[in-house]
Amino acid sequence: MKELHILNFGAGVQSTALYLMACKGELPIQHAIFADTGNEPEHVYRHLEWCKGLKGPPIHVVRHYETSLGDNLVHGVGSTGRRAISIPAFLVKPDGNRGMGRRQCSEEYKIKPIGRFIRRTLLRLQARARWPDDVLLHQYFGISLDEAGRALRIRVNINQSYVHCEFPLLDRLWSRKECLQYLAAWPVPHPVWKSACTFCPYHSDAEWRKIRDNEPESWAYSVELDRKLREPGTVYANAMTSTMYLHRSCVPLDQVQLDGDPAQPGLPGFSNECMGVCGV
Repeated sequence: MKELHILNFGAGVQSTALYLMACKGELPIQHAIFADTGNEPEHVYRHLEWCKGLKGPPIHVVRHYETSLGDNLVHGVGSTGRRAISIPAFLVKPDGNRGMGRRQCSEEYKIKPIGRFIRRTLLRLQARARWPDDVLLHQYFGISLDEAGRALRIRVNINQSYVHCEFPLLDRLWSRKECLQYLAAWPVPHPVWKSACTFCPYHSDAEWRKIRDNEPESWAYSVELDRKLREPGTVYANAMTSTMYLHRSCVPLDQVQLDGDPAQPGLPGFSNECMGVCGV
């Protein structure tokens, strides 16, 4: 039986802890896969390059589309350019009620490219080929005690007999605090940001401020994208009857008062993410 040990690598605190464990031989991880939306903070990309320099298990950067998620919201995807991938933007419906958009972004930009890379590149399977009977896949997820409920949802959603879901942080009873201590002891010479698109609607005000105050280009991009979500001609806007916003206040992003309670939590979007690919 051939066994593959793959880390779903978000380049955040928890998944970095797992990668460092692999570098030290504490985990049998053979490959780490980073699924790139094209819109992560620059801090995440710089940290990703630092991790590559450790010469641990190879880190593969994969994409499902050539263009970024943000660009595809504006210009569309597919041969016709008319299809838009839905993000959990905040909606104001024509009757004044509010809601959230469907979350397709994790599936399209994280889960699919990771699965395709494993099947097509690592196992060299043809499209729609049957999984080999003699290959067992161990997938490692950076889920800590803070979000232990995600592990159950991952196990429910990944129910193939040839996949074993591994949660080393839960096995060690580690929270995010212990992960940060592990990174500090390495030491990792810079802050490690959460892996998420710069314009993710699940950001807390503290996370929005972090982007605004530390990455002006990413902030400007998010402000412009937020505006385009309400602009005729934007593919995603054309696909919706509601008015869309990136901030839960349903106010244009550059008009939101972000300098409030620094401890304000974000929405539980990452905790509800069933596949453990964002926010880790």
